[in-house]
Amino acid sequence: MKLTKKIHACVRLEKDGRTLVIDPGGFCEGDAAVGAEAILVTHEHADHFDEARLRAVLDADPATEIWTLKSVADKISSVFPGRVHTVGHGDTFEAAGFDIQVHGELHAVIHPDIPRITNVGYLIDHGRVFHPGDAFTVPDQPVETLLVPVMAPWNKIAEVIDYLREVGPQRAYDIHDALLTDLAWPIYEGQIGALGGTDNLRLTPEEYATL
Repeated sequence: MKLTKKIHACVRLEKDGRTLVIDPGGFCEGDAAVGAEAILVTHEHADHFDEARLRAVLDADPATEIWTLKSVADKISSVFPGRVHTVGHGDTFEAAGFDIQVHGELHAVIHPDIPRITNVGYLIDHGRVFHPGDAFTVPDQPVETLLVPVMAPWNKIAEVIDYLREVGPQRAYDIHDALLTDLAWPIYEGQIGALGGTDNLRLTPEEYATL
């Protein structure tokens, strides 16, 4: 499996000539989802879900399908009947040749005064990759590669470190990182790498790893 890092929380997975993209939101490259057979969206926030961009991708390729939670599906499913699938915690399905399990229900707390929205994470191919969206969801099975959200309005570095320790993956790649400056990277990489208990790795946009 080839994992290509896109800007912010978006990743592109390729296997056996088929492509799956997760969270091609408004912060990432405009063509991040182009050519994808399947797209997964974790929640409705604009840095994960760009409605206009997804509509353009679906218009351009009638074979492309989307799996997402109800709050996102409701915005686009009527325009693309049969191609937008609603999922929730505990669901399993196949998309672009990948086996997917859905984990989680709620976005992490940003502030007690801000209502929590729904959020799901996607476990790919029985634990080979897990993308949690905007939450510290812990799947109920081992994870080989964790995509760890390192910087957001809803987290702090101590929580990121504790999340890595709790999941205990073989390796972790940073996502949700568009707001980090070059000055901050060494601090985050040093502390998470030293205290997280696993290999914590960084890919710059368009870099890839073979899993």
